[in-house]
Amino acid sequence: MYIGLDLGTSGVKAIIVDDEQAVVATRTEPLTVSRPRPGWSEQYPEAWWTATQAALAALRREAPEAMAKVRGLGLSGQQHGAVLLGANGEVLRPCILWNDTRSTEECAEFERRFPESRSVCANIAMPGFTAPKLIWVARHEPEIFAATRHVLLPKAWLRYRLTGEMIEDMSDASGSLWLDVGARRWSDEALAACELRETAMPALFEGNAPAGRVKADLAREWGMTDQPVVAGGAGDNAGGAVGLGAIRSGNSFLSLGTSGVLWTTTDGLRVGTERGVHAFCHAVPDMWHQMGVTMSAAASLAWWSRVCGIDEPDLLAELPERIEEPSKAVFLPYLSGERTPHNDADIRGGFLGLSQDSDRAAMTQAVLEGVAFSFRDALDGLRASGSVVSEADVIGGGSRSPRWVRILAAALDIPLHRLKNGELGGSFGAARLARMAVTGEAPETVCLPAERSETVNPDAALRDAYAERVKIYRALYPAVKAMSGRA
Repeated sequence: MYIGLDLGTSGVKAIIVDDEQAVVATRTEPLTVSRPRPGWSEQYPEAWWTATQAALAALRREAPEAMAKVRGLGLSGQQHGAVLLGANGEVLRPCILWNDTRSTEECAEFERRFPESRSVCANIAMPGFTAPKLIWVARHEPEIFAATRHVLLPKAWLRYRLTGEMIEDMSDASGSLWLDVGARRWSDEALAACELRETAMPALFEGNAPAGRVKADLAREWGMTDQPVVAGGAGDNAGGAVGLGAIRSGNSFLSLGTSGVLWTTTDGLRVGTERGVHAFCHAVPDMWHQMGVTMSAAASLAWWSRVCGIDEPDLLAELPERIEEPSKAVFLPYLSGERTPHNDADIRGGFLGLSQDSDRAAMTQAVLEGVAFSFRDALDGLRASGSVVSEADVIGGGSRSPRWVRILAAALDIPLHRLKNGELGGSFGAARLARMAVTGEAPETVCLPAERSETVNPDAALRDAYAERVKIYRALYPAVKAMSGRA
């Protein structure tokens, strides 16, 4: 038996997977986000630990025999967060999360201090990444920065509580802007740009390597016979890729979660910073990946649902079963800024093209289309940097909507595959990594492809109409940027 733990922004998910890769039990404990100022996003690490303990205690109650047989535990989780620890391992301040935008000015400062950062770290400095956050802390909370002895990403801090060891995997470390992504090691120059040294960083391991053991007292508390091996683990998207079996060059998927990701696996490092494409190490050895990221994917529909006071399924039910033409309205999904292709934390979204005839259904359709057009920006960015994406699996909560998947297929002009279980996500990948850490099996043996339930091919008429609408969507950015800059 193997446990996969996924530390998300909205909750901690724990699953038990058996030797046949069937899910035996699952539990999710919710988390909340603190937003003390506009653009700020924080969580208390202790809340992660409380949720983890509750989730594993619930699994013990539900499946005690399975818990007794657990041999390995894997971690996946939200990337980029900054957990600052003092000399005794104490947390010095709330974790600044991936979707926090306070460090926009510090991004420029990081690249000024380290001019080779884009080639070495393989990414543009963006406010969501970890390195600019530390420059912000040094400027605005100097007493906290002076007391900082270690910096951990969220998943690494959770491992620290589980094992007592400070260890990080390559995929998660790639999102810090401190990793030499091609060489798979910490960059002294990148760390120096933030007034840090490698002694502040956790040790680096591959995602499928053994990287500590659960403490004996915790193992007893959760009904485990032995101290499970803890795998190196993965960042959330890399964990999802391992769970999908996307470990070979060219394997691609689209994650329609709170944020949106278009992923493709690569057998070498490909840098695409000109269009805001991310290039990270994969969670399996000798592999990398590229991602185009949109900040508000399913979050856009969730926002519209709150505004309307109507549940998301009911909003979607107002749309025709088959979308025949674009909405007359256009929606820009820049509710939390945008990464690919704009790297713009300040841009804000909106509706355009409304008339007296515009109804709620037309605006709902525009929301789905706006997110699809943002994915088209991501696709074009991946292609411009040399990746070939000719088809993709669709995962995440939004994948439950056949209408949305059809809109996406037409906007991207590629076949999209719906999966029989598209929501296991990072926790299932983490359990697979745990198994490999215990058994030493090769990734290609364990990371089998996910089973598909339906292939959605692009509708020709809708594809052509969306190709024209995308041009309008992109042309609106400069005007909305000017307005956002004055907001």
